[in-house]
Amino acid sequence: MAHFDVIIVGTGHGGAQAAITLRQHGFEGSILMIGRDPQVPYERPPLSKEYLSREKPLERILIRPPHFWAERGIDMKLGATVTEVDAQGHAVALGDGERIGYGALIWAAGGDPRRLSCPGAELAGIHYVRDLADADRMMAELDAGARRVVVIGGGYIGLEAAAVLTKFGCAVTLLEALPRVLARVAGEDLSRFYEAEHRAHGVDLRTGAMVEAIEGDGNKVTGVRLASGEVLPADMVVAGIGIVPSVGPLIAAGASGANGVDVDEQCRTMLPDVYAIGDCAAHANDFAGGNVIRLESVQNSHDMAACVAQAIMGEPVPYHALPWFWSNQYDLKLQTAGLSLNHDATVTRGDPASRSFSVIYLREGRVIALDCVNAVKDYVQGRKLVEARAQVAPAALADTATPLKELLPAA
Repeated sequence: MAHFDVIIVGTGHGGAQAAITLRQHGFEGSILMIGRDPQVPYERPPLSKEYLSREKPLERILIRPPHFWAERGIDMKLGATVTEVDAQGHAVALGDGERIGYGALIWAAGGDPRRLSCPGAELAGIHYVRDLADADRMMAELDAGARRVVVIGGGYIGLEAAAVLTKFGCAVTLLEALPRVLARVAGEDLSRFYEAEHRAHGVDLRTGAMVEAIEGDGNKVTGVRLASGEVLPADMVVAGIGIVPSVGPLIAAGASGANGVDVDEQCRTMLPDVYAIGDCAAHANDFAGGNVIRLESVQNSHDMAACVAQAIMGEPVPYHALPWFWSNQYDLKLQTAGLSLNHDATVTRGDPASRSFSVIYLREGRVIALDCVNAVKDYVQGRKLVEARAQVAPAALADTATPLKELLPAA
């Protein structure tokens, strides 16, 4: 049985960053990355943005050039799936039956797209934007003439895909089951702004819309039937309704977790020498009031990877990083700092009609998060307010004549 000092399961942002950081910190042991994707590590966020819109080819979204990994002694087993973790024997089993031993295991497997469960969900022409192959299939159908698109889900993936598809001249209908888009991650002001923007760009955006079935001709999508009975014609369906954490082998091996796998402040699972990072890692987050959450972001993957690398190097530090996110839609760049969970007040800084403004979220008078639309200065300066949990008068936050950085000393 082959043996590696560190095995990393997952070749996305978290897995790649873990390998890179270990080498940067002087780790000289053997490293093996195992990933289901046949490609060397690449960035995932551009798949629903610049890659889908053909602004960036594959070469420009690679995390590192292909030769980088071999030059640093990082082995890869691509197109492979880990089906079992033997925690006591310190080994993993692959789908083809091969077993590989490890000294430490870093689980960075992310998650699988949550699938539609309605009748017709198995039809061809339904897409989930999670990996390169998903985006390539969408692009192939667009090249073949698909122009009527129904997007199911009003989160960032759905909104970004809708924005790109309108650029291709598609007739796009976006369906969100909740009363507003981005309902789980943003306040109402930001939701209404983005709803108006998408409608202004020709998207038929419908909230409170329930999908009853996907209709097809043979095995191919032809439409989406709503609970109201209306059928929306469709050549293509794009579903962005969340992910299911890929943690089955860890849970089967004895790790705990109800939504992902539970990790401590150094990203350790309950299993000996097994860590978990990124989308699949459920952790107590200081910026969520200490609540146990999963964060689906590049920032979280990178920072957790650094935390694990330091632990393996014998320099453990607790995970404490400000969450941040971004989204590109049309000519709008949204940058978010902090978590707006359980906010009890909001302040709008600037005029949304100008398409450059910020929404600042407060809890018990303290700044806990910002959503900044085409407002880079607010984002850069406002991060400090979130990190400090600054208590600032709403009127001062709303005053665009006062830079946010000037409010920090008073806090």
